[in-house]
Amino acid sequence: MVPRYTRPQMAAIWSPEERFRIWFEIEALAAEAMAQLGTIPAEAARVIRERGTPRAASIGPAEVEAIDAIERVTRHDVIAFLTWMQEGIGPEARFMHQGLTSSDVLDTSLAVQMTRAADLLIADLDALLAALRRRAEEHRYTPTIGRSHGIHAEPTTFGLKLAGHHAEFARNRARLVAARAEIATCAISGPVGTFASVDPRVEAYVAERLGLAVEPVSTQVIPRDRHAAFFAALAVVASSIERLATEVRHLQRSEVREAEEFFHEGQKGSSAMPHKRNPVLSENLTGLARLVRSHVVPALENVALWHERDISHSSVERVIGPDACIGLDFALARATGMMEKLVVYPERMRENLEALGGVVHSQKVLLALTQAGLSREDSYAAVQQAAMATWTRLGKPDARSFAENLLANPAVAATLDAPALAAAMDPQRDFRHVDTVFARVFAAA
Repeated sequence: MVPRYTRPQMAAIWSPEERFRIWFEIEALAAEAMAQLGTIPAEAARVIRERGTPRAASIGPAEVEAIDAIERVTRHDVIAFLTWMQEGIGPEARFMHQGLTSSDVLDTSLAVQMTRAADLLIADLDALLAALRRRAEEHRYTPTIGRSHGIHAEPTTFGLKLAGHHAEFARNRARLVAARAEIATCAISGPVGTFASVDPRVEAYVAERLGLAVEPVSTQVIPRDRHAAFFAALAVVASSIERLATEVRHLQRSEVREAEEFFHEGQKGSSAMPHKRNPVLSENLTGLARLVRSHVVPALENVALWHERDISHSSVERVIGPDACIGLDFALARATGMMEKLVVYPERMRENLEALGGVVHSQKVLLALTQAGLSREDSYAAVQQAAMATWTRLGKPDARSFAENLLANPAVAATLDAPALAAAMDPQRDFRHVDTVFARVFAAA
């Protein structure tokens, strides 16, 4: 991911320096387990740990380049790393990687990176959930118009809108927790995963100390259905971010103006039009969501490897692992900041709610008429006729409100008097169960 959309803590997880440090930790733990089992000398495991730890900790850009230089000759990244480590450890380094295959190191290392990335993403989700809950509570009873097909439907509250997004991201958190558990697996099983050259107890030892589970059947590589599920979970989170961003984009449109992104002092909206206040954050989030989702198909295609392993997945994961996690990390942080500072205009929400002369209360009038004795067919026809008469004359000198057009119909006037009609159209009737919904959403939060 380009630096513009990269946060340091997530980037550090995917850096080559950290990847090599994780590789060493896997090798050192495997050596310790082998020493306990008598497979290698205990002194060798001690030297590997004592000399290798500071060497791995010292890895920086120059050391990465040195390892890369070796790889340009060996054409093998793990061998290049082991060669470089041996230069600092000495003869005892020959006991590193005993019975292991490259995938044991690479796949277990990737599992460590992905679980660490998942932990950061879960923390990001917690921050976004907190922001959504605070803003939802703030606007629990703020009336606004609900829209279906982009058209005014019935009144709702802005708090209910945000509560819906909170519930969605809470589900996403659960999905990500599950995906983290699924990807947190270790494979130290040797060529084709038979443990012919490494004791399964070595795998158990390494897994426990890395906070991972053992892979039941690794076939030399950890099965990629686990990885596919992980990237799919990231994609669903990204889609939820886009849904939230799309809502903000629509509400900020000039003809709507119900909410808008915070506009900083000194911020410029356009190089040509000084008046512009564009929804740049939510538009950026929409684009980032597309990028994160784009990694799902390659992850799914990685599942079908040849026989016990091939490396067709390797180049894919070198790109999608860091890019998907870094992109989603940035997007979640940006979405949180956007919601924390979102500027809300309740007065404008009220104006828009009333802009169609009251027709948004058509269902409640329909119900009142049927309950008062008028047939559903006659009630629907009368209400629709009044609504269309209101809608088509909006803003014109002879315009009448929805209530006025209703009462002009003899069948309606004979069924409901003006006070009864006003009671049916009272917006507060729409909000009687707001607290019930909030209790459902936030009871376990």
